[in-house]
Amino acid sequence: MDRSSHATETLSPGRVFCTAKVECPEPLKAQVQGHLPPWLQGTLLRNGPGMHSVGETAYNHWFDGLALLHSFTIKDGDVHYRSKYLRSDTYNCNMEANRIVISEFGTMAYPDPCKSIFSKAASYLSHAIPDFTDNCLINIIKCGEDFYATTETNYIRKIDPKTLETLEKVDYTKYVAVNLATSHPHYDSAGNTLNMGTSIGDKGKTKYMIFRIPSTNPDKEKKKSCVKYAEVLCTIPSHGLLSPSYYHSFGMSENYIIFLEQPFKLDILKLATAYFRGVNWASCISFNEGEKTWIHIVDKRTKKAVSTKFYTDSMVVYHHVNAYEEDNHVVFDVIAYKDNSLYDLFYMANLKHDFEEKNVLTSVPFCKRFVIPLQHDKKAEVGTNLIKLPSTTAKATKEKDDSIYCQPEILCEGIELPRINYDYNGKNYRYIFAARVEWRPIPTQIVKFDLLTKKMLRWAEEHCWPAEPVFVPSPNATEEDDGVILSVIVSTDSKKAPFLLILDGKTFTELARASVNVDMHLDLHGMFIPDGK
Repeated sequence: MDRSSHATETLSPGRVFCTAKVECPEPLKAQVQGHLPPWLQGTLLRNGPGMHSVGETAYNHWFDGLALLHSFTIKDGDVHYRSKYLRSDTYNCNMEANRIVISEFGTMAYPDPCKSIFSKAASYLSHAIPDFTDNCLINIIKCGEDFYATTETNYIRKIDPKTLETLEKVDYTKYVAVNLATSHPHYDSAGNTLNMGTSIGDKGKTKYMIFRIPSTNPDKEKKKSCVKYAEVLCTIPSHGLLSPSYYHSFGMSENYIIFLEQPFKLDILKLATAYFRGVNWASCISFNEGEKTWIHIVDKRTKKAVSTKFYTDSMVVYHHVNAYEEDNHVVFDVIAYKDNSLYDLFYMANLKHDFEEKNVLTSVPFCKRFVIPLQHDKKAEVGTNLIKLPSTTAKATKEKDDSIYCQPEILCEGIELPRINYDYNGKNYRYIFAARVEWRPIPTQIVKFDLLTKKMLRWAEEHCWPAEPVFVPSPNATEEDDGVILSVIVSTDSKKAPFLLILDGKTFTELARASVNVDMHLDLHGMFIPDGK
């Protein structure tokens, strides 16, 4: 329900998505309505694109925009907001030139036409093996005691979570041979950070690498970043030497890593020649409908992949939800699409208009549960379902070549940006907190989905676009949903200020909201940092 009584002026998606946001680097006190739980003390830190044009040049895709960090700091019932552009090398170069000079995934940048032929030639050569952007706009991750803004390249940028100041630039390739890496790592019980990346053409082989960053610096006499002590746990060869899979995240249970090698593939040869051909890097990725999605299960204890070949139908997965082990099975849940059409909807040309019939989702996201039988009867007949769990309708069927064809259980549809109580990551769990999407890719609701009862609680308000919901557990919580949900809300009502929404994790009723009078951007991902952590 819209609480205001004024006449509404509704902003178009183009205004919300495309208008450059002005940073707010000094703390701005928010207006709090309702009552914040006294135990809720800390900072919600978020990341996303905030500027899509520089000078007379503009980005082609929304995911290319310059990273804008923002935060809500909660202390003794008060909330303060601030935002600041990440001062990446990309940002600084663009600002100095007053034009886009660093390429992004959906936007290829070219030399100034006034530059000499020698400068142009050097630029072309440098793009044959791309030095990717450090415009880290996707997420915030923790490595040891440090926090980093991340994207999907080999670069991450250390930041100060209190002031949002940009600190050192870290290159993964100096420690592990990955050219691309996810922005969705996992954290084990010891606080170590586990992530995945793709190594393109290392020693003539394209492969996927699982690597671990220790939670503490093993060399206590030197104040080095924990990232500098990263180690490779396991490598998985790509099914296609010159066409590795694109992936945005992966799953982790107590003892296993789950990686989906999906037929959403990056063509290395096209990537190397994209600059010369005048096309962006996004055009080098294609979805191969009808090809298999390979399911790789890696044992963290042995640091080796399970030898059995598991696969499912073609699909595109951006976000894993959770994974756990039960009676010699690995159970994992993902948000899956039938194709890659979601990415195309976020080209700026599409976002500048209202969402019409041509600008709607052609592939609705489904939350799917897959079950992998780790120990099965090798003598089972072809066509036998090898899953022995009574709690699921998922199937894993033995094929003639001893590979196993996995068919999922459909848990629900129309949710994205899934989050859980991370204390239950890798464990049997009950609740998914997510954004609700229907015919268009913009969330209009926040939901709590009960995996046991299959019921869904919802929060929605007219003209409101909620961000990814973040669950914060109560101190000493004994139940999975004992805590609060935090979500940043942007309004399409020009007279309604954006706000931080705080919901009760159990009932999904509103506890409080903290409004700030700023032109706030739509963000992507982030984390809550409790005081003292």
